[in-house]
Amino acid sequence: MIEFRNVSKSYWTGVRRKVILDRATFRVDLGQSLGILAPNGTGKTTLINMMAGLTRPDEGIIRRESRISFPMGFMGVVDAKLSGAENARFAGHFYGVDPDYVEAFCRWMCDLEEYFEQPVSTYSSGMKGRLSLALLLSLDFDIYLVDEGMPTMADAEFVRKAGEVFRERLKHATLVMVSHMPRQLEAYAERAAVLQDGRLHFFDTLEDAKQMYDYTRR
Repeated sequence: MIEFRNVSKSYWTGVRRKVILDRATFRVDLGQSLGILAPNGTGKTTLINMMAGLTRPDEGIIRRESRISFPMGFMGVVDAKLSGAENARFAGHFYGVDPDYVEAFCRWMCDLEEYFEQPVSTYSSGMKGRLSLALLLSLDFDIYLVDEGMPTMADAEFVRKAGEVFRERLKHATLVMVSHMPRQLEAYAERAAVLQDGRLHFFDTLEDAKQMYDYTRR
């Protein structure tokens, strides 16, 4: 479960104060995935980072009582000085999962061959993205956090393997996904919300949320 109680967050842009959340109160319960629609620049990444505990609110309380993932694609879990194998083993130790399993899973998922033993600083952006996603999928979380949909990778085999594993994970886990494109949420969201002017408006269905989202963007 993730619960926000009267949470506010804003930033000074140099010109004005940009409000991300204004006294938001809501909760994400296990078993019902949530899709959040918001235009670009309204604070989707900040919101998902607050859920993950990476960003602190200005005011209010955020409670987390489940195993909550780092945001999909977040590179802060990777140490560029370490190899892919070393990062995998460190993640296993940190999250209390067998390091041998995490290393073997990531080796299979990433398919980086000899590069898996080399420092991540030598990786291309695509290789780094593969490693980050593989680390996420090697760990069992109650709630998975996704910012702007599933990452796109050039390697079709990696996309296929990652998609199959992620769908399997979601049979027993809950997803929170933020996006500016409704179609990215269609395969996952059981209920939906729209972020507008610092307020979250919740709906029982994605279709109802899309109607408000489309209306506010006219």
